[in-house]
Amino acid sequence: MPDQNPAKVQNLLSSDQSQKRRERCILAGALLPNGVFNPNDPLDEIRGLAETAGLTVLGSLVQKRPYIDVATYLGKGKVEELKNLVEAHEADLVVFDNDLAPSQTRNLERALDVKVIDRTEVILDIFASRASTHESHLQVELAQLEYALPRLKRMWTHLSRYKGGIGVRGPGEKQLEEDRRLVVHRIQDLKAKLSKVLARKERQVSSRGEIPTVGIVGYTNAGKSTLMNALTDAGVLAEDKLFATLDTRTRRWNFRGGGYALLSDTVGFIRNLPHSLVASFKATLEEARQADLLLHVVDASSTEAEKQIKAVKEVLRDLGLEDHPTIMVLNKADQVPDRSFIDVLRAHHEESIVVSAFKKEGLDRLELAVREKLHELAVETEVVFEPALGKLVHYLNQNASIIDQRFEDEIVRIRCLLPRRCFTYMTENGAKLYPVDKYEVSAHS
Repeated sequence: MPDQNPAKVQNLLSSDQSQKRRERCILAGALLPNGVFNPNDPLDEIRGLAETAGLTVLGSLVQKRPYIDVATYLGKGKVEELKNLVEAHEADLVVFDNDLAPSQTRNLERALDVKVIDRTEVILDIFASRASTHESHLQVELAQLEYALPRLKRMWTHLSRYKGGIGVRGPGEKQLEEDRRLVVHRIQDLKAKLSKVLARKERQVSSRGEIPTVGIVGYTNAGKSTLMNALTDAGVLAEDKLFATLDTRTRRWNFRGGGYALLSDTVGFIRNLPHSLVASFKATLEEARQADLLLHVVDASSTEAEKQIKAVKEVLRDLGLEDHPTIMVLNKADQVPDRSFIDVLRAHHEESIVVSAFKKEGLDRLELAVREKLHELAVETEVVFEPALGKLVHYLNQNASIIDQRFEDEIVRIRCLLPRRCFTYMTENGAKLYPVDKYEVSAHS
């Protein structure tokens, strides 16, 4: 498809969203039996998302329901109450803390006579405003288009208010089909481009095979970027906002005890993170998938910490990382209102490390825990090589835990805990590796 198509596709997307940052809104949501929400303020997260997107929140409405209304999500009485709330505050739109079907959005807009957007649309808008690299722009556009495709009819309905029913029949219907084809072709084009990005990212990450890699994951605004800055002086943007950074950054983390690892920050997670975003950001999340060890950063000062931990674990499960080696980092210890917050979290997560990334407290304990965990992923091995390969001694001192070493006339024998990631490097550089059961991993002469 020609490159001029993306501009037209973006016009289709922006026609419904361009004024969002100057709009005033009412929040709404249905509390379902299996839903996850703060009982004291069920709409706290969508409020934060709306404010991050630049909206002014004027009021809110919630309804406990055993199941959703297939037509309007909320019951008829609550829809009428919501309409009165919109009129009383002269709101420009309603933001739902739920994912709405296209037909539900359309029915609600007819009933309320204002624009209605759902949770996913708000998150997509934030991601679009925060994307700063070519890769993230591609990923956000793909997620936006996959969200917009089944909703093109709704976008034409907005235009019909001013253009006499375009999109209902005749020329409008023909234009709608043309736009659908345009969007489908653009989605295919973006997926092809992102598959190349993913392949390049996989090669880039796998090329670091002999270097230990640590990925930072966690709920958005848990302090991941602040922690990375504290450990590496990376200078990564760290703001008290949801999704402050989208792009993965990798920096060298020099251990005080010697050696180093590559530390990668990743996009923050959130409960009910749209699957389209997880899929489109697969290349960005490749750093986490390939890491030897994950640091799961938790905002220990949040009353919702346990629910946020659960949300992150759900995303990790979607990525196939539920059993990946992980250290939980209880961050923002300097902001907890009461020490009991920390005590309760540690009781449920015994191997967690308490830190304050902002005040750089507890980082020594974290480094020690990381080094120990990386060594747990190692195999006790006897490494045998010629004395002329002296660089391997330096390499082992940097990457392995030495148990015993013997320097003979024609051979060097070093017993150590050797991380599996180092096997290839050692064998390709002339060493023989013998794990403790004497199984020969490689037989280079």
